[in-house]
Amino acid sequence: MPETQFIEREITLSAQSEPAGAKFPAKLAYWTFGEPSNPAVLLPSCYGGTLANTLPFLYDSAKQSEPLLPPSKYFIIITGLLAGSESSSPSNQAAPWDGPNFPHTTYEDNVRLQYALCEHLGVKKIFLYAGFSMGGQQSYHMSAVYPDFVENMVCLAGSARTSWHNWCFLEGPRHALIMSKDFHDGHYTEPARAGTKAFSRVYSTWALSQGWFRQECWKQVGFETLQDYLDAYWSGNGDANDLLRLLWTWQKGDITLYYPEDKGDLAKTLGRIKAKCLIFPSRTDMYFPPEDNEEEVKHLQHGELRVIETVYGHVAGGGSGKPEDTQYIIQEVKRFLQL
Repeated sequence: MPETQFIEREITLSAQSEPAGAKFPAKLAYWTFGEPSNPAVLLPSCYGGTLANTLPFLYDSAKQSEPLLPPSKYFIIITGLLAGSESSSPSNQAAPWDGPNFPHTTYEDNVRLQYALCEHLGVKKIFLYAGFSMGGQQSYHMSAVYPDFVENMVCLAGSARTSWHNWCFLEGPRHALIMSKDFHDGHYTEPARAGTKAFSRVYSTWALSQGWFRQECWKQVGFETLQDYLDAYWSGNGDANDLLRLLWTWQKGDITLYYPEDKGDLAKTLGRIKAKCLIFPSRTDMYFPPEDNEEEVKHLQHGELRVIETVYGHVAGGGSGKPEDTQYIIQEVKRFLQL
């Protein structure tokens, strides 16, 4: 793995952030592969994601023998989300912004910081901006804020605006965490393990699908029982305040906020995006169902829809479904980019 690099900038928090308009000393974690003279590809992280697990099947020869976007031909940039534990986050920020005092940051704060990184790296245009989940939402936000900067974008299991159903799902794990005995309103001195485990268990069912459980797919990933699978994958990781700040960013996702004159009309704001767009949900995703994306694509200037037919729900979009699910993503991105 490459050395993690950081760009530090004092940013003005967006009008939707809390505290709105405050000056904040932000630090963005990133990796790069390849030469800046090659076409630039930016891959932002997802909820709970790291630089290391952000869509490696697209560029890493250790994951794919002949990756679609080899660093010999592309300049790969991978970025971490604010509050995602590697970039500025409640768990690593110095006072007075540490812990529960960390600001509530938005997708706008993230994509403007990413744009500053691109300027720093000498990138004038992004050939491809592709993300999964919160990364997929960022693909919409970057394309809306900087419509002349992004040539192609791929949204894997994401949306242009967080739906009310999606928002409400997130309230479940959030409340499991904030009501836990060891959360202490975010002022914990030891990791809030009871809270993060409760958060994770509530989250687990939504990440997959009813079909996944009906077919006992935990056996396909090497576990004899569902309990064994839950203990291994859904027992609570990460810092509690980090998880909550990231979740807040997700809940507030809405590209119409950049254009007040659109008065919340998502169709109008989608029509402002100039990038060629591939919108790529999973058939059984319970966060970002294909029906929402079907409506979005109708209003994009250059948009198309592909759907992963899988029982692996939301996680299939990030490469954690069956191998054939991931191969389908690779095949369709290759077709889309005409590679």
